[in-house]
Amino acid sequence: MGEHIVIIGNGIAGITCARYLRKLNHQTQITVVGGETEHFFSRTALMYVYMGHMKFEHTKPYEDWFWKKNNINLVFDWVTKIDTESNQLALKNSTKLNYDKLVLATGSKPNKFGWPGENLHGVQGLYSVQDLELMEKNTANIKKAVVVGGGLIGVEMAEMLHSRGIKVDYLIREDNFWGNVLPKVDGDFIANHLKNDHEINLHFNTELEFIGGDSKQNVTSVFTSHGNEIKCDFVGLTVGVSPNIELVKQTKIETKLGVLVNKKFETNIENIYAIGDCAEFTNPVKGRKPIEQVWYTGRIMGETLAKILCGKNVEYNPGPWFNSAKFFDIEYQTYGVVPNKLEPNQNEFIWKDEKNRRLIHLVFEQETEKFLGINSFGIRLRHEIFDAWLTKGKTINYCLAHFEDANFDPEFYKAFSYDFVDAFNKKFGKSIKVKRKSWLRILNPLAS
Repeated sequence: MGEHIVIIGNGIAGITCARYLRKLNHQTQITVVGGETEHFFSRTALMYVYMGHMKFEHTKPYEDWFWKKNNINLVFDWVTKIDTESNQLALKNSTKLNYDKLVLATGSKPNKFGWPGENLHGVQGLYSVQDLELMEKNTANIKKAVVVGGGLIGVEMAEMLHSRGIKVDYLIREDNFWGNVLPKVDGDFIANHLKNDHEINLHFNTELEFIGGDSKQNVTSVFTSHGNEIKCDFVGLTVGVSPNIELVKQTKIETKLGVLVNKKFETNIENIYAIGDCAEFTNPVKGRKPIEQVWYTGRIMGETLAKILCGKNVEYNPGPWFNSAKFFDIEYQTYGVVPNKLEPNQNEFIWKDEKNRRLIHLVFEQETEKFLGINSFGIRLRHEIFDAWLTKGKTINYCLAHFEDANFDPEFYKAFSYDFVDAFNKKFGKSIKVKRKSWLRILNPLAS
């Protein structure tokens, strides 16, 4: 039997690492320890379980027999202690577990900021399966809820509650939706959709002061920074997440906000690595943040670390930034850099189609006209195309001329690219012509 690699955490980062380790090495002994669920599931699908669109078993990408067939040992338990000197883990319900190499993939936890009343019954965050089960209990037969925090988890929770006919008041600290990420015009576009199409009651420039409860410790209302009281039966705290590193803080492994790692995911302790939401890069990849808590970055980290553990000389290199989400009925994609406020020497172009709930926000360099990034709402775009354009430093003129290649709309849909580019031409005095879709460029975007 080969060396024993133990992975703490059975989320996307940990499981991807285990899967690729097994693909690359048939001799390595692989153990994955996770206490949240017995088997890996898609965390992004939890909201659809609550909304009745699927059952929990539908969120598991692999059949339960997959792990035994691939000789990946799953331990359904919680790690209570890491002994870095004896290379040993203490488990809550099992005997101790020895390792040769250890991978920390402990994920995130919902933020709390010490609000009075945050531990009342009916107050919670949303991250784990246990949170979902608690939300089922806390929202049974209720009529009014308050969601605190204007980001992706908050809007998901608002949609979940709305799907059950629960009235939602949504407290947002900034003056526009997701204001620390989205430019104001983009945030207002989404806010109008939430308010006008789904009757979500948005409170901008509003912070939570404290949460009120009754004699049985059940939540009854929230009090805002404006001195207002909002009656409610449930409070969702969705003010972001932070690396789940409480277990690691008991050790000599160096941490800051997350577990500190280099581009090979190595910690300061030999043979111990960290990936996924809990990892913090001491020297981040250019254009990326030290902590990247996104599903696809966890997948890339897991695959890259598996190669490193199998002796390959590679480093974390996720390429240009991208992300995607859904705001009720509107799909959102972002590629590259679209700051909430323009930097010096940056220019932008915004195109809106209110009737069809579509918006495109482009950012490019003022002098060189190099394409920097795009926010897209209500339109599906091809990731490979934008990744190639950003990697090769294409100009905004090139991107607009070939925009049909990036458009994911099915055949026979009315193309919007021509109206969009015409509007750009009028604003900037250009004469860009949209070229017909090229399947050669789509299939091999780096060749163009």
